[in-house]
Amino acid sequence: MTTISVLLVDDHLVVRSGLKALLDTQEDIEVIAEADSGEAALRTLEQLTPKVIVMDLAMGAGMDGIDAIKEIHRRNSEQAVLVFTTYDSDADIVRAVDAGAMGYLLKDAAPEEIFTAVRGAARGKSVMSAPVASKLFRRLRNPDEALTPREAELLSLLVEGLGNKELSQRLFISEATVKTHLAHIYAKLGVETRVEAITTAIRREGMR
Repeated sequence: MTTISVLLVDDHLVVRSGLKALLDTQEDIEVIAEADSGEAALRTLEQLTPKVIVMDLAMGAGMDGIDAIKEIHRRNSEQAVLVFTTYDSDADIVRAVDAGAMGYLLKDAAPEEIFTAVRGAARGKSVMSAPVASKLFRRLRNPDEALTPREAELLSLLVEGLGNKELSQRLFISEATVKTHLAHIYAKLGVETRVEAITTAIRREGMR
């Protein structure tokens, strides 16, 4: 079994302790370090290379989560950063995605949702909390937009980190049809990957 190493970044000790205790219940996830600020996270990354960084956006002092994500992404564009925050405004979501965040979770997420997000981020999948995904879907299903209703629905499910087989089962269509819809979505958004499709859609659909 491959273990997913995690760095927790939050200025509240209670939050870090609770999240660590939760993640430590999973055999395939290991919290290898903690940091209470953006600067501390960057110093930690000079010594360690966690698979996933779980990052709060607001820090008590110094570098906030957004600036830390930008610097982490600048140093290593492949590093998976999963935002874990109480902030769910459109502006915060866009800022985090633009900075390079792989996923966006709210702190009231259920344990299984957190585990799934960490595992998804480790595999390069973009995963967001259900309320964030729902907000994105409401934007995307506007009939005046370029995407068809089916394409918008499929794109909203991508935000949940579903694979082609899961998409086909959820939408009651074949995997070949899923691939066709994805090709159309990529072409309309001018992207080549799922992560690019999600982040581009968030920016274009007025989430600002």
